[in-house]
Amino acid sequence: MTKVGIHTADAPQPAGPYSQGVIANGFVYTAGFGPQDPATGQVPDSVADQTRQVLRNVATVLAQHELTLDDCVKTTVHLADLADFAEFNDAYREFFTEPFPVRTTVGSQLNNILVEIDVVAAIPQD
Repeated sequence: MTKVGIHTADAPQPAGPYSQGVIANGFVYTAGFGPQDPATGQVPDSVADQTRQVLRNVATVLAQHELTLDDCVKTTVHLADLADFAEFNDAYREFFTEPFPVRTTVGSQLNNILVEIDVVAAIPQD
């Protein structure tokens, strides 16, 4: 199996020894992204705004391989508080079209953020 790492300065930089994304076996797998604005390092206050920034960060990494969020087949979402699910879900819906990717949403202890998301995107076969 061949793996190719994806790196862009236009998304938050890894905080450890991991890639922003990896291409393998016809899929792009992203790291879990938080809501940091890559230009300013700022984090929005609300769950909805954090969700929007996270998905913009993910979309930036996918764009490095000419993919969009519409190419996603799976998302994994970590929420600091599952009571925020409705607000998160409304913002999440703004970024995806049907058929929606499958999704797992879990409550997680996050480090000073409210939302983290990673995705698996299928590379279209010509």
